[in-house]
Amino acid sequence: MTESVTLEPAAAALRRHRLVGIGLMCGALVCFAGLDATAKYLTGYMSPLQAVWARYTASVVLVTILINPWSHPNVLRTSRPWIQAVRSLLLFGSTIFNFMALQYLQLAETMALAFTVPLLVVLIAGRLLGERVGLHRIVVVLIGFVGVVVITRPGVDGVHPAVLLGLGSALCYALYNIATRFLAGHDGPETTMVYSGLAGVIVLTPALPLFWTTPPSLAVAGLMVLMGACGAIGHWLLILAHRRAPAAVLSPFIYTQIVWMIALGWLIFGDLPHPSTLVGVAIVAASGLYLLQYERRRPMVG
Repeated sequence: MTESVTLEPAAAALRRHRLVGIGLMCGALVCFAGLDATAKYLTGYMSPLQAVWARYTASVVLVTILINPWSHPNVLRTSRPWIQAVRSLLLFGSTIFNFMALQYLQLAETMALAFTVPLLVVLIAGRLLGERVGLHRIVVVLIGFVGVVVITRPGVDGVHPAVLLGLGSALCYALYNIATRFLAGHDGPETTMVYSGLAGVIVLTPALPLFWTTPPSLAVAGLMVLMGACGAIGHWLLILAHRRAPAAVLSPFIYTQIVWMIALGWLIFGDLPHPSTLVGVAIVAASGLYLLQYERRRPMVG
């Protein structure tokens, strides 16, 4: 009887932690949707490269205020500096491809292409991390990529070149996720957070005069700051979410981001996704969710 009484509060606390984690995850996804919507709007006033620079500069400043050597001693100390550098460059590359794609594609379309990331991780992790892929996973991944074909509708008006940019962004982000998984066993989340945005600032700042356009209004300048804030806050909420709930609980909620992207695309740009886009999203999301469930049931089986 005493054991039952002891377990019930523990189970209730675990549920609360998981619910808070899910709430934080959903908040992070709202921030990421806001980031993409703001980026798409800003590329109407400036080069995508300038938008990327603004995104990372504002983000790095905000992260430095929250996480710095004074508030977090030794936060800059990393046991895998080259992996941190490569990871930061991959995030930078993913952002550049994504912002360039946003100039031509709807928010829902770029998000749909981003949903291929879990499928790409399955394929790439087998090579880089020595994880067994297995025929079962390969079949599910192939079904997911059928969804990509449905989204891009290659037989209608031909595939827009921006689709390749979206897929390039997804590939970079998949490699970024794998690097993050590797670093989780070596560096703390705060250290990884600090290094995340540095590549974008270091690479683009020296070249800024080549593509700089003065913002036409304070509102546009404010949106540049807001975009960086969305990125920094989103990633911070993501870290807090994973401290309170396991990835297997949080990962399915990633697919709710399409709702925010569709809503913002309609409210800001008057875009409504083509029915085939929604069908393709459903196929890709179902494949990703199935893989997540499959891994939970049989974590050691190929």
